[in-house]
Amino acid sequence: MKREKIVSVLARTEPARGLTVCGWIRTRRDGKDVSFLEINDGSSLKNLQIVVDPGAVGQDLLRRLTTGASVRAVGDLVPSLGAGQRLELRTREVELLGAADPESYPLQKKRHGFEFLRTIAHLRPRTNTFGAVMRVRGELSFAVHEFFQSRGFVPMHTPIITASDCEGAGEMFTVTSLPPDRLAGPDPFAEDFFGKRAYLTVSGQLNAEAAATALAEVYTFGPTFRAENSNTARHLAEFWMIEPEMAFCDIHDDMDLAEAFMKHLVARVLERCADDLAFLDQWVDKTLLATLRNTLESDFVRLDYTEAVEILKRSGRAFEFPVEWGHDLQSEHERHLTEQHFGRPVILTAYPKEIKSFYMRVNDDGRTVAAMDVLVPRIGEIIGGSQREERYDVLTARMAELGLPLEPYSWYLDLLRFGSVPHAGFGMGFERMVMFATGMTNIRDVIPFPRYPGHAEF
Repeated sequence: MKREKIVSVLARTEPARGLTVCGWIRTRRDGKDVSFLEINDGSSLKNLQIVVDPGAVGQDLLRRLTTGASVRAVGDLVPSLGAGQRLELRTREVELLGAADPESYPLQKKRHGFEFLRTIAHLRPRTNTFGAVMRVRGELSFAVHEFFQSRGFVPMHTPIITASDCEGAGEMFTVTSLPPDRLAGPDPFAEDFFGKRAYLTVSGQLNAEAAATALAEVYTFGPTFRAENSNTARHLAEFWMIEPEMAFCDIHDDMDLAEAFMKHLVARVLERCADDLAFLDQWVDKTLLATLRNTLESDFVRLDYTEAVEILKRSGRAFEFPVEWGHDLQSEHERHLTEQHFGRPVILTAYPKEIKSFYMRVNDDGRTVAAMDVLVPRIGEIIGGSQREERYDVLTARMAELGLPLEPYSWYLDLLRFGSVPHAGFGMGFERMVMFATGMTNIRDVIPFPRYPGHAEF
């Protein structure tokens, strides 16, 4: 079915004859001798006005051209006589592709709350807000590959099913083909599909490190899963992660890459999603465009964790979570640093080793690790990374300190036994980046079909 996208039709500057467009009816209004349909095909925030002659299409068809119905229209693009649009399509032919019962169609011409729209996630992309969010998400996804490919990084598809816990936190979904009554005994997974206990991955990092020891620079972009019973606006059970890994690099190279990556993503959405961002700036977050431009134009602050703790203590603010050295910073602390104190993104480094993962390189002080977190306004942490530990004896001692068994990680330890090199990487939660780029405040509203505790619909 040949057609022109509405975004292309709206970009035309001159009238044109014989155009075919398809889309869903957003609104309809009737005049004395004419009907006006606003249709949208998802390619643009803006609708195209279709002018329909009731006498030409017939009253029976006209009655079925209601909000939510899909149509194919053929006609001529002409200057509009009405306000609100420059050009309109005067139809020669209208075909109803799919009717929508006006009594039960849930997206009528009014503003709907985000909580209600989560109950109809299969239809919410038809709204202005979620259409804009999904287009921004799509441009961000493209920009991720564009950034790493332009720098010679090799894309890697790391396993979704794993037998090891990258983060050491134990919050993982078990994968099994056995019924519950067979999961018993001292080794309940011995007869399972993989012959051992397996999980949905929480990160592709360890596999990416293995690839980086051969290919030098790689990146992953795929789904990850956390069985964390957290019902917050910042957490999902299934989300997407971007994880670059670089051999022959240290923590400073890691910070440089993270800052360049953030700025590339912001620049691309500002360039390619101007209409959508203007809409979101008006209706979702009136500071959105200013925040994105400030991120693009500012040098990120680089700050030791210890100094950050002192800044927070001297702030005079009564935080909900007390600030103490050795405690992980909370979102309220991160946002104070980026929004009130510095007014721009911050990269925190040198965290206490007790609050970071086993694979992070221990600094010479023996108390901190070469970790870094990128903090941005409104979101807090958006990137977490580190220089990885490349010293076999130090890593095994650290694992013993944390009570981690060596056997499940034997393959990972081989990377340190056979040609180890300094290497570094980070992970970005893609949905948090989409939140930052759109001004949305709930992570469930920036992924098409959210999964969180008690919810796996659609």
